[in-house]
Amino acid sequence: MCLNIYGDGMSRIKVGTVQMSCEKDKAKNLNKAIEKIGQAAKAGAQIICLQELFTSLYFCDVEDYDNFDLAESIPGPSTEILGKVAKGLGVVIIASLFEKRTHGLYHNTVAVLDADGAYLGKYRKMHIPDDPAFYEKFYFTPGDLGYRVFSTKFAKIGVLICWDQWYPEASRITALMGAEVLFYPTAIGWAAGQDEETNKDQYNAWQTIQRSHAIANGVPVVSVNRVGDEQQGAMSFWGGSFVANAQGKLLYLGSHDKEEVEVTEIDLGESDFFRKHWPFLRDRRIDSYNPITKRFLDED
Repeated sequence: MCLNIYGDGMSRIKVGTVQMSCEKDKAKNLNKAIEKIGQAAKAGAQIICLQELFTSLYFCDVEDYDNFDLAESIPGPSTEILGKVAKGLGVVIIASLFEKRTHGLYHNTVAVLDADGAYLGKYRKMHIPDDPAFYEKFYFTPGDLGYRVFSTKFAKIGVLICWDQWYPEASRITALMGAEVLFYPTAIGWAAGQDEETNKDQYNAWQTIQRSHAIANGVPVVSVNRVGDEQQGAMSFWGGSFVANAQGKLLYLGSHDKEEVEVTEIDLGESDFFRKHWPFLRDRRIDSYNPITKRFLDED
């Protein structure tokens, strides 16, 4: 079924997903993440993705100037530590961090460390939400690096962040840039007091939109969310991390309430098969897409 374009077994890679809870202490969260990276590497993971803003609690529930103290430079202290971990284990690490670019200028940023420890660069979150308990516009300047792909030892990867996952434009552009896998570090949860049907509908929408990116672009999608009750019990992060293949088939699905380190094998060669048999890229009408750059198409 699958065309192996990379040679004997080279199209298959193993991705590690680290779904965990966090606490107030940054150092403890970083050390916990490093321990779980080690677990994933021991289980054979080659590319390991951490959840959004894994070194802290999700602090955007309030507009508090003191939270800016959580930010750091990128590259900086965390990337230096994680680079050494990546080199020691021979793995790629995708690390979501709160970036201080300069005084008064901050981003929600992912750093990518290659398997030799090299810092490959960063992606700054493009779409910034502003919802109750998710006041990210208070903290984060929208990304200005555009969409990025990173040529790692094991694959060319694209990284987008949380709210980016709802936008097909972001996944399409990243895939067109040559990404072989899309990674989505995430922090999303249920508000306390919601009924179970609403919770289920919200989670299903979140998973469905990302699996649709896999199908439309013919690339695997890896989404990593946090778990645990935060914000004095007002928010329960719903976990549910997953890996989908290039046709949207679930290869791994995490629980809603447990910390999990999972290693999932994906076959990059499937993209060639699915893009041949479901030729969405071939049939794109790029001559008709200019209206997509407009905010809204008024009738007049």
